[in-house]
Amino acid sequence: MSTTAHTMALFNDFDGAAIALEELRSRKIPGFRMEDVTIKSPIEHPELSEMLGKRPVYVQVYTLVGAVLGALVGFTLIASAQANFLVQIRGGRPLVPIPPDMVITYELFILCGVLMTIVGCFIGWKLSGKRSPLYNVSISVDKIAIVVKADRNAISEINNIFSRNHSLEIIGE
Repeated sequence: MSTTAHTMALFNDFDGAAIALEELRSRKIPGFRMEDVTIKSPIEHPELSEMLGKRPVYVQVYTLVGAVLGALVGFTLIASAQANFLVQIRGGRPLVPIPPDMVITYELFILCGVLMTIVGCFIGWKLSGKRSPLYNVSISVDKIAIVVKADRNAISEINNIFSRNHSLEIIGE
């Protein structure tokens, strides 16, 4: 049996959610980390996101790897196709002409960078993973939800914080 559990609190307004987040951050609850808190809302709330702190984003790494690999593989394929015709008389021209090859290399640089960005987004969004059972349709309409993953021992104290800050509904696994 897993020692972690999830809980979600729905809030009607921004202020209640902000106060609950501030109290969660200020309290030292054993088995709870602020990195395991997620906000769900139909609109962006930059103030709440700042309270959560900086979160790592790895999509740009996928873009960089895709672009560099695309350029290297593209240039290698083009150069090897041109250098394959060694038996033909070149007439003083270079074996692998760089300027015309740069056009196709650039195209593969962009194409592979974009494709790897899409793959990175799918991985970052966890689209292949299973959906959380904690969801309420009103989140898509006008409510703010705070989802917390913590140890089972800390969930009751977290739910008490949500209750004190006038949450509309508390849903747990």
